[in-house]
Amino acid sequence: MKYKIWLENWLAHYVEPSSKKRTFRHYSKAAEIHILPYLGELELSELTPYVLQKFIAELTTDGNKRTGEALSTNFVKSIASIIQLSLKSAHLSGYLPEYSASKIKCPKAKEKQVDCFTFSEQKKLEEAALSAKKIKFRGFVICLYTGLRIGELLALKWSDIDFEKGVLSVTKASYDETINGEHVRIIDTPKTESSKRRIPLPKSLVKILRKMKRKSKCEFVIADGEKPVFTRSYQRSFELFLKKNGLPHKGFHSLRHTFATRAIECGMDVKTLSEILGHKNASITLNRYVHSLWEHKAEMMNKLSEML
Repeated sequence: MKYKIWLENWLAHYVEPSSKKRTFRHYSKAAEIHILPYLGELELSELTPYVLQKFIAELTTDGNKRTGEALSTNFVKSIASIIQLSLKSAHLSGYLPEYSASKIKCPKAKEKQVDCFTFSEQKKLEEAALSAKKIKFRGFVICLYTGLRIGELLALKWSDIDFEKGVLSVTKASYDETINGEHVRIIDTPKTESSKRRIPLPKSLVKILRKMKRKSKCEFVIADGEKPVFTRSYQRSFELFLKKNGLPHKGFHSLRHTFATRAIECGMDVKTLSEILGHKNASITLNRYVHSLWEHKAEMMNKLSEML
């Protein structure tokens, strides 16, 4: 059997019925653009470790079809994972005598540098967001004090906030998709199962949220009047907001990193921070914010030495 036939069947009968729509579309697009043109005409038995490794190596040097440059490490690992999962299913289904795709060696992903706002930048950002005429800018402050991802923020409804207990529940996420040429906003379950969580809210933030709700005309916390907000549009609003207020250009995710960094500086333990951020385990949090943790410990040791 040719790999293209098995891969199409695998996507239709294994992936689509059991995965998120977003995952299925991601797999299908990666297969169409990157995998099938290179491996599709080969028989399943011809997909040897060497053939697959050669393919992965080429992706890491000039796999980007648009620019001719290398694909990102994470995307290459994603493509390798699709190949491995599909071939493992072929083996378990009896179409492939031996499963050897596990021998593929992928490039190692480097932990991205944590980019966050300084304390003074954060205060300037908060003041500008809270005094702005557009209520949706308050969302930047919500992220600074909860660590929400942009998709989680834009999917947040007023019914997800318990004002009496001061708790916010993360149960879904929003993202943009282009389907049949139309730009649509999709609400789905969060990024991972561990992303479903409850976050305690500072009293000052509860106060801000109460004021926002009184003026709200939408079931979603972040909205333009009666309409919810698209992810790309909100990211662009954030970019323009930073520029207008003389703040350094940073990605929206920096708000989440800033929350985590401030939490560590205030002495929050890694396990608690991990649960609030919705990480799968504390080691992810530790690896990502190890620099901040060491800086905090060094500062504490310096203060201790001053007391001696």
